[in-house]
Amino acid sequence: MKKLILAAALLFLAAACATTTVPPKKSADLYYQEGEEFFAREQYADAIAAWEKVRDSYFSPELNARAELKIAEAHFMAEEYVEAAAAYEDFLKQHPDHEETPQVLYRLGMSYYQQILSADRDQTATNNALATFQSYLKRYPGDPREEEIKGLIERCKLRLAEHELYVGRFYQRTGEARAAIHRLEALLATYPAFAKKDEAYFYLGQAYLQAGEREKAVNTFNALYREFPGSKYVPKGQKILEKDY
Repeated sequence: MKKLILAAALLFLAAACATTTVPPKKSADLYYQEGEEFFAREQYADAIAAWEKVRDSYFSPELNARAELKIAEAHFMAEEYVEAAAAYEDFLKQHPDHEETPQVLYRLGMSYYQQILSADRDQTATNNALATFQSYLKRYPGDPREEEIKGLIERCKLRLAEHELYVGRFYQRTGEARAAIHRLEALLATYPAFAKKDEAYFYLGQAYLQAGEREKAVNTFNALYREFPGSKYVPKGQKILEKDY
């Protein structure tokens, strides 16, 4: 009887264990494929979560690199550009010679570009985008994206120039003549083809007058008249000079 009871108890225990067996974990390959499916449905947060499991599994260097790149791409497609930039930066540090480096560098630049703020605000993202695009052209001359990237570089430079004009104009209007001169001289030297160069001349001329440098002011206003005879700042500059003299 004792043997029968013991046998029954063992059978019950075995059955209980069978019903509580933990299902096997998904393989890294399955998580990767799951991420692809989420990505295709534009469920980017779920895709990232799946690919993070791949990355954290350390299954293989090749699969890890692919997962890291996919995570960055998902952030980019989700318009999470700060996170995308960080992920692309990490990828380039970890895999500097990867075959996808050109695409990663391009996406990194675009991640910064999408963060660019208006001219009156901080231009860190603009500088980062500009540096990344310039690095791309230097590393991959003749690349099919060359013309596109040149256009992006020009837009970055325009925003930086507009920022310098904004700051220089602010200093001039608040009586900080020396600070205005420093900014506006640098603007004209750095961005000689700036679309608002006439406006920069106008405020630089006023800043020179405020600083007591009349000869430089006259030369600056003359440059304004000579280079931009149809500018709305020409008559304004003439009135200022007439009033000052």
